[in-house]
Amino acid sequence: MKKVMFTKHLEGMTLAEIVDGLKHIGLDGADLCVRPGYPVTPENCATALPAAARQFASAGLSIEICTTPGDFNDPAMEYADRLFAACGEAGVKRIKLGYWTYEKDYWSTLDDCKRKLAGFARLAEKRGVKAMVHNHSGRTMGLNASAAMRLMEGLDPAHVGIFADAGHLSMVGEPLTMALDICWDYLAAIAAKDLVWDKEPGKLDAPRRLKVVPFGFGCSEWGELAATLKRRRWDGVMSFHCEYGGYVPAAVLGQCYTDKTLFEKMWEGIRVE
Repeated sequence: MKKVMFTKHLEGMTLAEIVDGLKHIGLDGADLCVRPGYPVTPENCATALPAAARQFASAGLSIEICTTPGDFNDPAMEYADRLFAACGEAGVKRIKLGYWTYEKDYWSTLDDCKRKLAGFARLAEKRGVKAMVHNHSGRTMGLNASAAMRLMEGLDPAHVGIFADAGHLSMVGEPLTMALDICWDYLAAIAAKDLVWDKEPGKLDAPRRLKVVPFGFGCSEWGELAATLKRRRWDGVMSFHCEYGGYVPAAVLGQCYTDKTLFEKMWEGIRVE
């Protein structure tokens, strides 16, 4: 298994600082946030992403995932082919897409999403990469394994896949072993984070909100996740999402190290037949 970190909350760090930080805490590389305001953006990716990949490689690390802007959900977008081509050139094999949301009429929305994902699949095949749908709670069209698999229907798992998120599955998913079984043939990566629902106490009409917490303080079924992956001999990429908003980057790296260490200790203790 390769262990990487989602670099969203390392905003403000240079690539050299990100590389040094990830290497220092014992990770294999990055789930690189390719968004405006970061070292690599959709606009500069044609040159900046291959250069970043070389910089990671020189430190013995790799960029395993490119995470795009949340609104990157249409293969007709101006930078779509440029980004897929840059990933192909840089050797970044997995691209996390943005989100489609349900507003009204689920079935017509699903048809539209499937057409767009089929377009991403063609881009992925052309550029030698894989487009990933991230299961995310809320009104997203791929909120759990079952919903994400509806998007995959008729598409080749060589070109599209599911970025299974243990945290969001704990909020709106199926039992974890069931969820992984549902999407196993399309499982492209694992997103690791711990979540709880939060709500303003005493207000009946208060909306519920997701809150990211350190590993072990949320609802993610870590033991079941690890046992299932071990039993099925999964050897893919796990992205520690570390979405600790409000922390300075050094503290995000420190919490990532703690999360990773706790997971590794649990993983080593699991014995399967």
